[in-house]
Amino acid sequence: MDEKFTKRYESFRNSLASLTEAKQRDMEDSFVLSGTSAKFSITFDLGWKVMKDILVQYYAITGFVAGSPREVLRESFKAELIQGDEWMDMLKVRNQLAHDYDGVIVKKYCHIIVDKYIGKFEEFQSKVDVLLEEI
Repeated sequence: MDEKFTKRYESFRNSLASLTEAKQRDMEDSFVLSGTSAKFSITFDLGWKVMKDILVQYYAITGFVAGSPREVLRESFKAELIQGDEWMDMLKVRNQLAHDYDGVIVKKYCHIIVDKYIGKFEEFQSKVDVLLEEI
C-alpha cells in the first residue's frame, strides 16, 4: 500500500479512537452530541476512502464509480471487507447529519452511533489490520 493509504488509514484509526470516547460521555450534552456527530461523519468518510484504496490497490477492483461511497460500500461488501447492512445505514445517517442544523437528527442517532456503528468501524479496522499483516 502506498503512503497516501498509510496516512489515510492512520487518520481513520485516530478518528475512530476519538469517536470511541463518546462511550464515556454524557449523551445529553449538546457539545458532546455535536462532537459525536462530527467525528462520526469524519470517521465514516475516512472509512469508505480506505475501502476504496484497498479495493483498488490490494484487490485491483476498479469497475465502480470512484467518487461514490455507495458503490465503494457495495464492492467492499462483495470483497468481504465489511458485513451487514449497517454501512449503508451509516451512509444515510452521515448524509442526514450534514443537514442537521438544530441537533434533532444527532439526538435521534447518537445512541445508535455509539452502541452499534462504532463496533462496525472497529470490525473494519480489525479486517484492515489483518490485510496489512498479509502484505
